[in-house]
Amino acid sequence: MIPTMQQSYDLSGTTQAIRHRVLRNTYWLLALSMIPTVLGAFVGVQLQLPMPAGMMGFVIFMAIAFGFIYAIEKTKESAAGVAFLLGFTFFMGLMLTPLLRHTLGFTNGGSLIMTAFGGTACIFAVMASVATVSKRDFSMLGKWLFAGVIVLILASVANIFLGMSALSITISVLAIGIFSAFILFDVQRIVNGGETNYITATLSIYLDVYNIFTSLLSLLGLGGSRD
Repeated sequence: MIPTMQQSYDLSGTTQAIRHRVLRNTYWLLALSMIPTVLGAFVGVQLQLPMPAGMMGFVIFMAIAFGFIYAIEKTKESAAGVAFLLGFTFFMGLMLTPLLRHTLGFTNGGSLIMTAFGGTACIFAVMASVATVSKRDFSMLGKWLFAGVIVLILASVANIFLGMSALSITISVLAIGIFSAFILFDVQRIVNGGETNYITATLSIYLDVYNIFTSLLSLLGLGGSRD
């Protein structure tokens, strides 16, 4: 049966409503996820929790992180998915402890953190707006961005042993560019109906924002003062 024009219009309107709801729920859950992140960071800094470093620390972090991500994906159709997501963001907040303690050791540490937060918010606002209103298709970025993330992971692992400050700066700059582009990609997937689960969408965008913030803060820390 060929649908009438009215039926096609109603179907299009319903589809748009679903996409808008997914996008709205994603933004709300993303905002909510910042609460356990801040709480985790606060607990880690206040209690001065020791974090495993080096290659062993990287392996432990990746194992726990991917464990959370697996659990979130398996339960994304239920309220348990939200609980796992919030638990994951608390864990990621704890993982900020070494970077925040290092930054707070500067006399202008507080302002550096706020600057990184403000810069991250601006990048997110701009990229999300472009992804929402632009008619350009950013789906072709997916494979390139994934390859970029693999390069970043390999470079980060290598720098655990090399300890080169120049490589650290390069990694941070590339991470800001790659994850900013990922915001374009992830938000447009929601807008175009490629992602219909707001928990999965929130997880993707949260990781984009988290990596931009940590990379910005690492770069800003180069201008910190201990006087």
